[in-house]
Amino acid sequence: MSSPSPYADRLSRIPVERREADVLGAMTAYWVYGRSDAPLTLLAVHGFRGEHHGLEPVVAHLGDVRVVMPDLPGFGETPPLPGRTHDLAAYAEWLTAFAAAAAPGAVVVGHSFGSIVAAAAVAGGLATPRLVLINPIGAPALEGPRGIFTRFAVWYYALGARLPRRAGEALLRNRVIVRVMSLAMVKTRDTSLRRFVHDQHDTFFSSFADRDVLRDAFKTSVSNDVRAFAPSISQPTLLVAAVQDDITPIAAERHLRTLFPDAELVEIDGVGHLIHYETPAEAAAAIRRFLPPSGADTR
Repeated sequence: MSSPSPYADRLSRIPVERREADVLGAMTAYWVYGRSDAPLTLLAVHGFRGEHHGLEPVVAHLGDVRVVMPDLPGFGETPPLPGRTHDLAAYAEWLTAFAAAAAPGAVVVGHSFGSIVAAAAVAGGLATPRLVLINPIGAPALEGPRGIFTRFAVWYYALGARLPRRAGEALLRNRVIVRVMSLAMVKTRDTSLRRFVHDQHDTFFSSFADRDVLRDAFKTSVSNDVRAFAPSISQPTLLVAAVQDDITPIAAERHLRTLFPDAELVEIDGVGHLIHYETPAEAAAAIRRFLPPSGADTR
């Protein structure tokens, strides 16, 4: 990467170890942040087209907790699930199996697309004492403030799937289009922070395995949202939402909170769908306030 992370110093103080787990017949790569005897463990699930690096700025501000962060199947260093369509059922099954193998009893955290996967898994029986959703997808993406942009994305991913494989994957990894996506989401006016966000997307946004898994994941991301699972989630839930989110408007997030039996909403102003990059300290502070007292959870 060419642009330094403003969170690098904080993150450098946290021990991290890369590990692997056999989940649903394939290797899942994951990273463990924090000391092994930390009082609480979080299991964090990244968003669409991302991988574990995206949530590191939040981890850098969380304090004395242990965070387990996998790359989703088909993204980063985790290969696709063999013989599976990467739909929501597959991702939720994978997360449930991964949690049992690597982070039983952890507090589950999901960002963006990861909020859908986490909510579906918890509603389906994944055991967790609490649930945290950052930039939760609380309404259909096509109905958001930038529905036209989402419709363009639908066309873009469909074209990438139809073209000859080499041309299709080149289109889906095109750096100019990746930069347009990044520009559409970033809100900060801080020049150095904007450079860091764009550099993160340039570096990691094209680390998907192939166009097939990307097509499946995109279809899953725009065909589902958290609303369908909220009423079935009895665990205390924290929603960390952005007032200027162009994917789920804040009014929809406020309504989403009412669908959970037990949920609270923290709104962060001046940021959009990139809370994890632009306001990670505020997100981490909300999470710390929400976490149970030290020692109340198992690892």
